[in-house]
Amino acid sequence: MNAKKRSKLSSLSHHLDPLVFIGRGGVNDGVINSIEKNIEKYELIKVKFNDHKENKKELSKKISETLDCEVVKIIGHTLILYKENSDSEKRSIKV
Repeated sequence: MNAKKRSKLSSLSHHLDPLVFIGRGGVNDGVINSIEKNIEKYELIKVKFNDHKENKKELSKKISETLDCEVVKIIGHTLILYKENSDSEKRSIKV
C-alpha cells in the first residue's frame, strides 16, 4: 500500500468507532472471527487494544497476515485495518 492510499484510508477512518476490542484473552479465534466478519462488511475498521498494549505491533502483524488485510496505521492503542471487498459491487470505499 502506498503512502497516498494509506493517508486517504487514515482520513476516512477518523470518524469510525472501534468495532473489535482486544482484552485479556489476546488475539484468539473469537477476536479473529469478529475482525473477519467486520472487515468483510465494512472494509475499513478500527480495533482497540484494551490489554496486550505492549505487543500491539506484533499482534497487528499477526492479524494482518492471518486475515490477508492491510494495517493502515496504529494510533495510540488503536489499530486501523483495511481489506478490499472481493465483490466489486459491495465495495463501499473507493481508493
